Amino acid sequence: MITVKVTYTVSAEFAQRNIANVNTFMQALRQLNNPAIRYVSYLGEDGKTFTHIAQYDNAAAQREFLAMPAFLEFQRQRDASGLEKPQHVETMQVVAASYDLFTSLNS
Repeated sequence: MITVKVTYTVSAEFAQRNIANVNTFMQALRQLNNPAIRYVSYLGEDGKTFTHIAQYDNAAAQREFLAMPAFLEFQRQRDASGLEKPQHVETMQVVAASYDLFTSLNS
């Protein structure tokens, strides 16, 4: 399993557009309906710092997600907006969970 956490801060003026862009790629991800991809996006208290947590059952699922046109367009617009804080990417390992994450972990 691969877990990636990405945090960045957009300008206050771009925050609503970023939310719309996140929702657009999230809708495309839902339509993809790949059970090997789990993705959550959060907005911080300041209204402009975003944290995304992606979990992939395998590298193929991660590649599929990263190649999605809606996700690539989200990234392009986010990066072109002039980030107040650049993205910080962190790969994490699961220590424990109160629920089953992916079937491959439970076999």
